[in-house]
Amino acid sequence: MRSSVSIICGVDEAGRGPLFGDVVAAAVILDPNNPIEGLGDSKKLTEKVREKLYKKIHQQAISVGVGRASAAEIDQLNILQASMLAMQRAVENLSVTPNLALIDGNRCPELSCLSEAIIKGDAKEACIGAASIIAKVTRDREMLEWHNQYPHYGLNKHKGYPTQAHIQALEEHGVSPQHRQSFAPVRRLIGT
Repeated sequence: MRSSVSIICGVDEAGRGPLFGDVVAAAVILDPNNPIEGLGDSKKLTEKVREKLYKKIHQQAISVGVGRASAAEIDQLNILQASMLAMQRAVENLSVTPNLALIDGNRCPELSCLSEAIIKGDAKEACIGAASIIAKVTRDREMLEWHNQYPHYGLNKHKGYPTQAHIQALEEHGVSPQHRQSFAPVRRLIGT
């Protein structure tokens, strides 16, 4: 299938597990004539390395698209469907239309091009690794911005994940409009 395909994008998301904020997806079409060294699963890279690669990907890739689904959409749809929606939006935000999308994971969102799900794809396909870095850095930066608005939650440290400190802050300060109310630790606190 791939030999007849000319424009391939990699797609991955960041932020399925946190209690706070958007789930962010990225789609990246790499330039085969301008390879980027060191791409891979963003979770296995240091923050400094991710930041460097983020810049390089934006400079050297043919196209980068970012999509998201909000906390409200996550609560309305569920996290899996919201992740699919964010991925769909990321692919739609590419400036070049791909013929094939390689998706990290075991299922594909509905796209206007062919798609293939690859488990642990961020470690196997450079374009998915690139998407994983873009999604993670984008989301982490947003958590730092949200931290300015909600400093008492400590988002700059845990990035919205359900750490003990985050749960404690929720118990002390209540739930913000950016918290995912359908997630158990938050749901328990609002008593629904």
